[in-house]
Amino acid sequence: MVRGKTQMRRIENATSRQVTFSKRRNGLLKKAFELSVLCDAEVALIIFSPRGKLHEFASSSMQGTIERYKMHTKDVEANNPSVDQNVQHLQNETAIMMKNIEQLEASKRKFLGEGLASCTTEELQKLEQQLERSVSCIRARKMQVFQEQIQQLKEKEKVLAAENEKLLEKCGVDPPLKSKENEVIVPQTESSEISDVETELFIGPPERRFKQGVKN
Repeated sequence: MVRGKTQMRRIENATSRQVTFSKRRNGLLKKAFELSVLCDAEVALIIFSPRGKLHEFASSSMQGTIERYKMHTKDVEANNPSVDQNVQHLQNETAIMMKNIEQLEASKRKFLGEGLASCTTEELQKLEQQLERSVSCIRARKMQVFQEQIQQLKEKEKVLAAENEKLLEKCGVDPPLKSKENEVIVPQTESSEISDVETELFIGPPERRFKQGVKN
């Protein structure tokens, strides 16, 4: 059967609390002494009783151990910056970022043609060159987009033409012929043939032209 851990809490009876303090204090001092002797460790132990009485143990020198502890603490703080130092570092980085943002906003306004009063001739020339390069890149991209759209339309035209031919085949209608210039040639039927064509030239009033035609 496993017993649960008992919860430690303050001893309410003052006499019992004092007796327990004396026993545990002596045991702790003894363990500190044993640790220093057996392991050759530098041990310093400071205990204040509930009434404020000091009890201490030091394997060498209490003051020397305390100074050593302070030096060790300083080294740790040097390797691990404090919270204040981290906050100061973040504030400096924030100030630098805000300055960069202001410079970018000023450059943006200049590209839009605003805030040019303070610009020198060289700055205006550089700004003009940058704008010309930007316009050149934009135009090249625009032409590329147009070409891609034209190619897509041509592909779509081919697909629609193929679908149109399939529909004509299903309906039993011959697809129109195409010339070299892709002009549609409509085939002639018998009903569209013309039997006679008058090519003679007649001069005179209509009645005379009609009679002359009957004689012929």
